[in-house]
Amino acid sequence: MRALRPGRRRDALSWPDYLAERAARAGDSGLAAFFAAGCPDPATPIAEAPLAALDIETTGLEPRRHAIVSIGLVPFTLARIPLRERRYWVLKPTRELTERSVTLHHITHAEVAGAPDLGEVLPDLLDALRGRIAVVHYRHIERPFLNEAVKARLGEGLRFPMIDTMSLEARIHRQSLWARFRRWLGRPPVSIRLHNSRHRYGLPAYQGHHALVDALATAELLQAQVASRYSPDTPVGELWS
Repeated sequence: MRALRPGRRRDALSWPDYLAERAARAGDSGLAAFFAAGCPDPATPIAEAPLAALDIETTGLEPRRHAIVSIGLVPFTLARIPLRERRYWVLKPTRELTERSVTLHHITHAEVAGAPDLGEVLPDLLDALRGRIAVVHYRHIERPFLNEAVKARLGEGLRFPMIDTMSLEARIHRQSLWARFRRWLGRPPVSIRLHNSRHRYGLPAYQGHHALVDALATAELLQAQVASRYSPDTPVGELWS
C-alpha cells in the first residue's frame, strides 16, 4: 500500500479508499461492519478527530512466533480523555508465556489460563475502534500482531490508520537536519521510547508494559505533541500512517 506510507502523499489508495475496498470484499460480517464505518477524511483537523489510544502486550516481538497477551484501549480527543470508557483485556495466548515476557508485563500463567481467546473479545475491540483513528507508540508492534492474529482466526487480516507517536518523535529526533547534524558530530541518538518521549514534554512517569497504562500514556503524549509541535488544525492525513 505505497500511498499509505508516512511522509508520502495519499493519492491512489488513501485510508478511506482502502477501508471502503475492504468493506466490499470482507468475508466476516464483523470485519465488514468495521471497515464500512471508515475513518475521518484526511483533511479533518486532528482536534475534530475521534481517537483511540491502543497498546498491546505480547509474548515476544515476532508476530508469527509470539502472541498477544493483553490489550488496552482508551478513547479520547485532544480536549479530554474519558477514562470511564477505557477497555482492558487479558487474553489466553496461542504461544506459551516466556520467563522474560512474564517479568516484563507481569501477566502470569495463572491469569491467562482462564482468559478468553482474542476471537472472543474481537467484536468488542472492533466496536471500540470503529470510526476512530488508533493512536499507538510504535505501530510495528500493534499493526502486524493484530493483523496476524485476526488473519489466523478469520482468514483475513485487519489493517487501519494509526497515528504513531514514536514516528512523530522520529521526525524530529531521527530524521530532521538537527538529528543528522547530531549524528555527524558523533552524538548518541535521542531516545524515542515512550517513557523518554513523555519526559521531554514534562509528562509524569508511569509504570510501563501494562497495556492500559501504556495506552493512557500514549494518549497523553499525542496531546502534548500536538500542543507543542503541531496545531489543533493539523490534518490527520499529515499524522497517520
